[in-house]
Amino acid sequence: MADRTRTSLARLGLTEPWAEQTLAELGWWAEDRPVEGAEPIMWALARSPDPDLALRQVERFAKAAGDWKTVDAALRTDIGLRGRMLALLGASTALGDHLITHPDRWRLLADGPERDGPPPDLARRAAYLLRAVGADPDAPASGGPGGARAQLTGAAAITALRTAYRDELLGLAAADLAAVGETSLAVMEVDEVASQLADLAAAAIRAALAVALEEVDPPDDVRLAVIGMGKCGGHELNYVSDVDVIFVAEGDTQAASRLASRLMRVAGEACFQVDANLRPEGRQGALVRTLDGHVTYYKRWAKTWEFQALLKARPIAGDEELGAAYVEAVAPMVWNAASRDDFVQDVQAMRRRVEEHVRPDHAERELKLGRGGLRDVEFAVQLLQLVHGRSDESLRSPSTLDALAALANGGYVGRDDGANLAASYRFLRLLEHRLQLQRLRRTHLLPAKDDTDGLRWLARAARLRPDGRHDVVGVLLAEWSRNARRVRRLHEKLFYRPLLQTVSRLPADAIRLSEKAAAARLKALGWASPEGALGHLRALTGGVSRAAAIQQTLLPVLLEELAATPDPDRGLLAYRQVSEALANTPWYLRLLRDEGLVAERLMRLLGTSALVPDLLVRAPEILRVLAEPTPGQPDELKRDPAVVGQWLLAAVARQPDLTSAVASARSMRRHEMLRVACADLLGSLTVAEVCEALSTVWVAVLRATLDATVKEVAAGEPPKARIAVIGMGRLGGAELGYSSDADVMFVCEPADPSIADTDALKFATTVVETVRRRLGAPSPDPALQVDADLRPEGRSGPLVRTLHSYREYYARWAEVWEAQALLRARPVAGDPELGRRFMEVIEPIRYPADGLTQAQVTEIRRIKARVDDERLPRGADRSTHTKLGHGGLADVEWTVQLLQLQHAGDIPELRTTSTLEGLREAAEAGLISAADAAELRSGWETATRARNAIMLVKGKPGDQLPRSGRELAAVAAAFGYPADGDPGQFLDDYRRTARRARAVVERVFYGWDS
Repeated sequence: MADRTRTSLARLGLTEPWAEQTLAELGWWAEDRPVEGAEPIMWALARSPDPDLALRQVERFAKAAGDWKTVDAALRTDIGLRGRMLALLGASTALGDHLITHPDRWRLLADGPERDGPPPDLARRAAYLLRAVGADPDAPASGGPGGARAQLTGAAAITALRTAYRDELLGLAAADLAAVGETSLAVMEVDEVASQLADLAAAAIRAALAVALEEVDPPDDVRLAVIGMGKCGGHELNYVSDVDVIFVAEGDTQAASRLASRLMRVAGEACFQVDANLRPEGRQGALVRTLDGHVTYYKRWAKTWEFQALLKARPIAGDEELGAAYVEAVAPMVWNAASRDDFVQDVQAMRRRVEEHVRPDHAERELKLGRGGLRDVEFAVQLLQLVHGRSDESLRSPSTLDALAALANGGYVGRDDGANLAASYRFLRLLEHRLQLQRLRRTHLLPAKDDTDGLRWLARAARLRPDGRHDVVGVLLAEWSRNARRVRRLHEKLFYRPLLQTVSRLPADAIRLSEKAAAARLKALGWASPEGALGHLRALTGGVSRAAAIQQTLLPVLLEELAATPDPDRGLLAYRQVSEALANTPWYLRLLRDEGLVAERLMRLLGTSALVPDLLVRAPEILRVLAEPTPGQPDELKRDPAVVGQWLLAAVARQPDLTSAVASARSMRRHEMLRVACADLLGSLTVAEVCEALSTVWVAVLRATLDATVKEVAAGEPPKARIAVIGMGRLGGAELGYSSDADVMFVCEPADPSIADTDALKFATTVVETVRRRLGAPSPDPALQVDADLRPEGRSGPLVRTLHSYREYYARWAEVWEAQALLRARPVAGDPELGRRFMEVIEPIRYPADGLTQAQVTEIRRIKARVDDERLPRGADRSTHTKLGHGGLADVEWTVQLLQLQHAGDIPELRTTSTLEGLREAAEAGLISAADAAELRSGWETATRARNAIMLVKGKPGDQLPRSGRELAAVAAAFGYPADGDPGQFLDDYRRTARRARAVVERVFYGWDS
């Protein structure tokens, strides 16, 4: 192809080598230029967010369509079709797949009478979806007397509803993107798109209810109304989002619950997940309540956030009269919520909790929850609505943008501030919509800064263009930064105004000390931010509740204790978070008041660790073990790990299903991890005891989950395979830390001779994948990752092998690094006999009778050197990197393992999975001097303890010791160094220990002369 051709196509954004041929086959390109009449198509293609993707999808569509010539002709003349189709195909792989699967739907994108008229409303969308499932759109609403019922049920109904829903989504997304492909087409504002998405969701709920009504067939007196909440209720839904709802019913509530449950399942399988967790009592509450039941709950027990959520409530499906009655009944309570005790603090604390759940590594890319994100706008607007909407009904809109406009018109927000906040909110929502459209997945995360292709696609999809100073990626990043800063500045200005305290009628004398005196005292005690601390004190002591009175009594003592910790500012924040999370736990403040040791220990923990408060809010009962042990009773902080493991196995075994079993195992693991963390920080456990306890609970979780999964997968039949889980790495050595994954291998065999290996493998693989998926599911707790990468062939190898397959592999293919990895192998779960026989298979591999050849020793040293060079993070300090640094964990462990590979064939005592045990036995056998063994042991224990301390202090995994600051002081305090001492002393001691261990490694492992 001529250079001019390549340049021309490249200018159009078509960079793939197949582009020219594809264009020629489509009839759009010939002789190095567009064919006559195809120029507009080529330019629309060039404007697509991803021209290569658009072209590839057009090619697929042309092959699937039976009337491509008709489509081609329409694309040449119909500017609307051209803009919508080519922009859509370059923006959304998911909707492109739908169009290719249903090629006749291209007509939904063409200009015509429907496009010339008003956009589809809720009634029109609902009629289309109802007809798709065979329901009469002219019949009364489903859920009420004589309500419409679907003729299709089961899988047929779900398939029909899914297709019809995607048809509607296709048309809406194409209209949204039209101005991207053809700049002369009208731009569809993001709030209009969000409103139509909410209508589409409501229509889908109505169709799902018609299907559920036919399937469940409840008694005639059952009435069910579906109340839209969240973004659906506010007419501001995303392309991909759970749809929050509340169900209200009259008549037989059990039948209504079955109807609601089936509606959720139908909609979930066909369109989107329906989330009813905003109902009274959340997940633990009844799915359906009567109107009186709802009103009673909100009057007696509802929390502030529940009224904030109800601000967006609106009927979207079901019995219209009942839905209207619900909204009418709860509205007065919503608009009086601002008069509740500590209302402003409650709302502010809720916003802070949302922000604190953002992953630190995602904070700069988080559109929704991060600083300057969508939630900043929504929370600020909702707070102002609730405060001022009591007396001004014009503010009572469920839509964020409509409410913001009303606040500006009413003078509650400056007009410029309101306009700027609205503009930024629209921009952020546009980016969110585009990101979700790409694969129809729920996401709020911008591409990483080094993902240039992803950022370019997003910028083009958002209609951004280079501005002369920046390319399109630079424009996107600059606009994102500018809007996020503006949102955060305005959020803080509006959200924390002192005016709100007065308007919400909170008592002015909530603080017992003057602000000046309190700030001076906090600064003298060591607070870096007295003003921030005062904010926490206001929240803790504000109001006239009994809890506030107890806090006023407790805080002078607690502040003294916090002042002795490495980070009193974080400690006070953590104490506030824990107190708010446990506000409804009746014994919490009483325990702190009556048990002085508990309060003292808690402040030490909160002022040192970020992990402890994170776990504590979900396992508050652990506070009781901080009390002084009763005479004659064992110290609960120092429980026997084996007993804990048995308790966990027994508790999980009692659960009725896999979901409950995994939840129970996770809960007990959280409780146990928190107990160990507290004992560790308080100096009650050695590092070896910490590792043993964490390993034991991990093994118990693995065993319990495996047993429950086998039972679930077998579904009442005898299991087709015996499965054994082989612990590897730190799990096999019982040396896990707080952030360690579980390294394992899986082995199976048929449960009896009549079962084929393939059937056993299929059964075992299903079990294993389920175990990994369930344990690895997202959770606010530290991760539960089951890592099987040490298996034969690594990630590319089968997840599960039979015992015979392992035997064959290791006999033929085993490399020296695999023998080294097997040194820590031990059965930890599943069939013990199978595990024992696996150990027999690997025994000669990991403990070679003749030791290692010099070539193998050299290979191990080479691999170690490569690992040290390639895996050490850029900018890391080798002197204080606990894992790969000099004298760190890898140095000591590889040294011990080399000695085992060389000598365990002759010395059975070396056959242990424990690093410290292996070190001791090597010294006993004379392979290493006692002094050298002591230096290596000290290095390993210090590095392990430091690595654990990093997780405890930061609340997230890490291998690099902090270089300075409060985090370093906290890590030093976790080691037992004085909190008011010089943390540099700890660093000096760590480096000295690591240097001495490294000197031994260089002699013993590398064979260097001293």
